[in-house]
Amino acid sequence: MLEISELYQRFGDRVALDKLSLAVNGGEIVGLVGRNGAGKTTAMRAVMGIYRPLGGSITWFGHPVALSDRLRFGYMPEERGLYPQMRVLDQIAYFARLHGVELPAARSEAQRWLTRLGLEGREQDQVVALSHGNQQRVQLAVALVYQPELLVLDEPFAGLDPSAVDSLSEVLRAETARGTAVLFSSHQLDLIERLCDRVVILEQGKVLASGTLDELRARSPQRLRVKVASSADWTANLKGVEVISKDPFGVLLAVTPGMDTQTVLRQAMAAGLVEQFGLETGGLVELYRKLVSN
Repeated sequence: MLEISELYQRFGDRVALDKLSLAVNGGEIVGLVGRNGAGKTTAMRAVMGIYRPLGGSITWFGHPVALSDRLRFGYMPEERGLYPQMRVLDQIAYFARLHGVELPAARSEAQRWLTRLGLEGREQDQVVALSHGNQQRVQLAVALVYQPELLVLDEPFAGLDPSAVDSLSEVLRAETARGTAVLFSSHQLDLIERLCDRVVILEQGKVLASGTLDELRARSPQRLRVKVASSADWTANLKGVEVISKDPFGVLLAVTPGMDTQTVLRQAMAAGLVEQFGLETGGLVELYRKLVSN
């Protein structure tokens, strides 16, 4: 649905986007990962037309994105864009009206989203009177109230407590179930790993890696975790095996080509009861650190 191709943008001497390419399909969540200044916000602002990139293209269903398309995009900026003195229900309905929803439907949908996001009873409160987490919920309602086909969410979970994160995660899954495309950024890599169908890792405006979680995990080396019910250091006599770490959950060994895991198992069994023996693949956090450090 959304395709970004060879996007280039700079501010003065600093290159913010360096031939960035990615796509977001209907019914999937694509996560943007990268340190501050990696280009995540710049890419999202380009999609929303806030920046006009110096090079590359952004298309929606194969044609250049126009204003009429962006009226079908829901946007949640990193720096929240709410009117603090405006009442909650009026604010959400107002944004629905800006996107072409008739007044009765706008107020009805605004009320529905307030209920869906756990803000029932706060309709007449001013936004400034809400907690940070509830203001986040209002901002998300503003992005959702006109049933967008694409959601562009910049750090939507920043500062939220775990219950609010779970609630908003359920909302995003429900939106993708009805076919919405979602592009969002977050520094919370565990959340990205839990929610996203595909991940794009950025550094200095460039794509370091992209793909499904399984594809990205395959780029991390496998490790062997062994837990033995013994206080003895049974790894001391292992030959040609690198011990990565030892902790209460066992010993983590690097898996190298030609490694005989059965020899490791026999030595572990000789030391005591083997409570765990299995291969692990590094997660998104490990891959991200490896790529960025390089």
